[in-house]
Amino acid sequence: MQERLFGDILSDVDGADAVATLTPGWMQGRAAYGGLVGGLLVAGMRQALKTPKPIRSLMVSFVGPAPAGDVQVVSSVLREGRNVTQATSQVRAGDAVCAQAMASFGDARETKSAAPNVEFKPEPRESVPPLEGAGRLLPPFLQYFDGHWTGGGVPMTGTEDRRLGMWVKHKSDMTAYPAEALVGLADIPPPVMMSHYKTPVMASSLSWSLEFLMEPENVKADWFYLDYTLEAAKDGYSQQSGMLFTEAGDLVALSRQCMVYFE
Repeated sequence: MQERLFGDILSDVDGADAVATLTPGWMQGRAAYGGLVGGLLVAGMRQALKTPKPIRSLMVSFVGPAPAGDVQVVSSVLREGRNVTQATSQVRAGDAVCAQAMASFGDARETKSAAPNVEFKPEPRESVPPLEGAGRLLPPFLQYFDGHWTGGGVPMTGTEDRRLGMWVKHKSDMTAYPAEALVGLADIPPPVMMSHYKTPVMASSLSWSLEFLMEPENVKADWFYLDYTLEAAKDGYSQQSGMLFTEAGDLVALSRQCMVYFE
């Protein structure tokens, strides 16, 4: 099976009921990369909208592994209001549901506002080698991204970090898919809890939410900085939050994930 770029796979989603072909290079273990699966869900919901609106929030439940090969993306609108449309989507492999999502799409309105109260203090991107040249064993899907792991949280180091910092960008042109491009980047960080181990542990996402502070169509950046924090971990479940910044320091999205890990 010939490998395919992120945008090529998204282009399969040409309607509210579509079939997309996932290639082995997008696998991490037995499941496709969650950022790609999330991108397919968003692409399906965007196709289901009668009137295009910017995405405001996304909630994904990873039900089971999405395998390499053909998967079905089925999407529908739950409610279309004057300002906000809510939609849902599933990625299915045969009769099995791999992932399910809900998202809210809404037009901007003139209101009072409050700027994000966060600090943007990234480590210099060139302070560490690129991911591909860092000598680490990496999951195959990372071949489609450029990255510099600058801020700790590296798995299997035993450093017991509580945060992770990483510069990332798509290698391919994603201008046709601004929302899906952000989703694809925001899921790159592994569980920060994996840095608490010196040997490999299995881990995966159970649920994931993204809230968009900027309309993806208005984000004009290549490089993004991911600042992720381990909030808590116990009984094989970890909670981590994250922020996605442009290189200029604009806060684009907020992430929160519940993940499972197995010793």
